[in-house]
Amino acid sequence: MFDIPCVIFAGGKSSRMKKDKSLLPFAGFDTLTEFQLSRLNKIFKTVYISCKEKSKFDFEANFIEDVKTIETFAPTAGFVAIFQELKEDAFFALSVDSPFVSEREIEKIIDADRDDSDATIAKTEFGTQPMCGIYHRSLQNGFKQMLQKDNHKLGFLLKNSNTTFVNFDDEKPFLNLNHPHEYKEALSLI
Repeated sequence: MFDIPCVIFAGGKSSRMKKDKSLLPFAGFDTLTEFQLSRLNKIFKTVYISCKEKSKFDFEANFIEDVKTIETFAPTAGFVAIFQELKEDAFFALSVDSPFVSEREIEKIIDADRDDSDATIAKTEFGTQPMCGIYHRSLQNGFKQMLQKDNHKLGFLLKNSNTTFVNFDDEKPFLNLNHPHEYKEALSLI
């Protein structure tokens, strides 16, 4: 089991899906969030769920609600709240809509992480995967500033930080369920 805490980001707006994707049924579970929680609990000692409101979920978990003063659906509010809540200096971030990132990809990212890194992030031929990787407390003030400036571009923060990028040849594990057709494809793959 990995000692680093894992945080599932489930507070997005899901505007392209047209319904809250964190609540979509998946692989025999009532919600995609429960599926992610179940599988990640088997490889991480501690798993949290970052969300706007924990009341939308009808199951028990370690929830971290976004900063309440902010009305954005960007993960920035989640990062600020997570660093306020957690005692650890780093955590593994994974978006709820990435159900195919396996222990193999996670282990490769964890193995590549260094103490002097601000972040260690998955990267494929098609670009970086900012919602799949490790974030260190050294970025806490950067996230606070981004939130204050209403700037939610994780890529910009990562480019201007000491980020370790971990290259992956296979794009499939990083399939995001942003649109209804991607959700249907994921259901056929599971």
